[in-house]
Amino acid sequence: MPIRVTLDRMLLERRMSLTELCDRVGITMANLSILKTGKAKAVRFSTLEALCRELDCQPGDLLSFDDDEDEDGRDAAE
Repeated sequence: MPIRVTLDRMLLERRMSLTELCDRVGITMANLSILKTGKAKAVRFSTLEALCRELDCQPGDLLSFDDDEDEDGRDAAE
């Protein structure tokens, strides 16, 4: 999928664990893990807002677009 979730990088920069973020945001570990691994098909704006508030960041800090990758995760040139 060309949309990448960079939550793991943001957690590392903030020196925050996934468990701590779950507690602060009120999202289950399972749902946050799905988002973190890039397996989520959608994200509610309310979830994105809560993540940005707790991580003190902008939505663009958590999401990026990689046009060189197709939906199977392979480089489009392959």
